[in-house]
Amino acid sequence: MRREVLTFLLFLIMAAVLWYGHALQSVRNTRVPVLIHYTGKPGAIGLGEEGLPDTVMIEVRDAGARLNAYHREPLRLTIDLRTYIHGEKGTIQVPSDALRRSISDILQGTSRLIETTPEQITCTYFTEQEKTVPVVFAGQVSLANEYQLVSTPTLRHSFVKIYGQDKALAAIDTIYTEAAQVEVTSDTTVTRLALALPKGMRTPTDSVDMVVFAERFTEKKFTIPLHAIGVPEGYTIRLFPREVEVTVRVGISHFAQVQPYDLRAVCTFSPARKDQLDVELHYTKPYITFAWAYPAEVEYLLIQQEQ
Repeated sequence: MRREVLTFLLFLIMAAVLWYGHALQSVRNTRVPVLIHYTGKPGAIGLGEEGLPDTVMIEVRDAGARLNAYHREPLRLTIDLRTYIHGEKGTIQVPSDALRRSISDILQGTSRLIETTPEQITCTYFTEQEKTVPVVFAGQVSLANEYQLVSTPTLRHSFVKIYGQDKALAAIDTIYTEAAQVEVTSDTTVTRLALALPKGMRTPTDSVDMVVFAERFTEKKFTIPLHAIGVPEGYTIRLFPREVEVTVRVGISHFAQVQPYDLRAVCTFSPARKDQLDVELHYTKPYITFAWAYPAEVEYLLIQQEQ
């Protein structure tokens, strides 16, 4: 019984192989897509609502092996619109004979084109106005642990041209990017951001690149003297303690540059504070991104000078 089953399966496999081989050699018709790429359209030219098709379906006749190849790797056709755009407005029309000829040129020699759908390509066009506007990042930047920004995130194209009708263009002075969350996990991060174009607007590019420069930060500690300001005339003040420990957050590349004299620790006298004064840190070096003092408050003694 088992031998009979194996024999049956063997003959079934052989029949399938013979059938498949015959199918590859037999000539028949099939429908396959042709992907269309358009070139040569001026930036200021807008298209009617019907638009230009990005795919044309064709019926082609050839051997099965060739038809299978068309299904695996779709045909691609490039149409140069400069041939069909004349003047500020009109109709783009790729007639059926020109379309069939272009498609036939990209078919294999043994293939015969039977039909195209649509038979011809037609679309109205018109000239739009243009305006150059700034691009603004509308998302947020989140930094990985132990990273800080080196500079403000930069858009590689900070201005773009937009096209549209006069009234619509007049109301637009800025184009924003998508509200994306950009995660920074390395020293340099480049992110492509889509543009949030208002309805009815076009632009030659639908995205821009944003570059974020970051670096790992570290901490550096100093002990610096504490100064009092705002002391009333005729009085002196004593601070306890007279020095504070300062911790500075700085990028690794600037670690050696940070020195104690880059910071100044002060207490501003206020009669409302009877026992303690807050410690304030003043610094101007751009590579110091954050600093804090310990203690954050100090005691003081206000002494009236002798007349």
